[in-house]
Amino acid sequence: MSTATQTPTATDSGRTPSRATRLLGDRRLPVLVTATLFLAMYAAGLSRYTNYGFGEPQVFLNLFIDNGYLLVAAVGATFVILSGGIDLSVGSVIGFTTMLTAWLVEKQGLPILVVIPIALGVGAFGGFLMGYVIHNFEIQPFIVTLAGLFLFRGLCLVISKESISIGDSTVSSLAQAQASLGVGFLSVGAIVSLVVLAVAFYVLHYTRFGRRVYAIGGNEQSALLMGLPQGGTKIAVYTVSGFCSALAGLLFTLYIQSGDPLHATGMELDAIAAVVIGGTLLTGGSGYVLGTLFGVLVLGLIKSIIQFEGTLSSWWTKIATGVLLCAFILIQRAMTTRKKT
Repeated sequence: MSTATQTPTATDSGRTPSRATRLLGDRRLPVLVTATLFLAMYAAGLSRYTNYGFGEPQVFLNLFIDNGYLLVAAVGATFVILSGGIDLSVGSVIGFTTMLTAWLVEKQGLPILVVIPIALGVGAFGGFLMGYVIHNFEIQPFIVTLAGLFLFRGLCLVISKESISIGDSTVSSLAQAQASLGVGFLSVGAIVSLVVLAVAFYVLHYTRFGRRVYAIGGNEQSALLMGLPQGGTKIAVYTVSGFCSALAGLLFTLYIQSGDPLHATGMELDAIAAVVIGGTLLTGGSGYVLGTLFGVLVLGLIKSIIQFEGTLSSWWTKIATGVLLCAFILIQRAMTTRKKT
């Protein structure tokens, strides 16, 4: 009696991962989900608000105009989160930059072209100091950047307890400048934010520094054993975040044309939400800066839909953001669980 030799199949051996497992293990999945969500929301807006001009090209371009400063801040936060850290000082640095810019331009009479490098330098130096403390004193980023949050918000009040309006003609000209695209226009802030996005994409995916950021975020001990400059990279990502926060503050100043101690309160949470919704793992090491773009666009589209609806409170933006965050954190959890198994 002969026995037939059977070749083990993928199901029998259990070694070949199923389609669902492969899908959950794909690092591009969160970005694809976010992009699909954005397209679905935009299509729903087109079908519901056709008679209200939702389909106009300028409505889409306004997503970049109204959220350019948030995109820049979220790009900086992406660097930090990819490295496995967190930066809670983003909103305070943005608010401080608006106050510093308004005070230097209006009270001290400095031209805006001189104020811009000063503001960017202060923001980058603040990020450098936080990164230095985090690395050299081995303190959790949450604690250090929380201290930075209070420090920069307090410095806002040191400059002035009242709002400072900017009446400078150069600032007004920059705020009103537009680049025509034929079907619509983009503001200076929107153009700057897209340039920052392109630079960040190149740095993260085509430079040694970008690979170091991913390596440290993926497994810090392994990166250390490989001889990667862990300390320098950590300090650099917080410096980048501080620079981007200051630049976001300058763009926000152009958008609002004033400085106020309460400007950008809580914006660090919006930036982190955009990064997470864009598919970057909170544990670090996985994510794409293009996902951050879609995360910002999703948040901006939520605001636009609420405005077109007209009957909903602006607080629904926070509710929708919270729901999306929970959904994407669950996706991240499923992905990391699949990788471990």
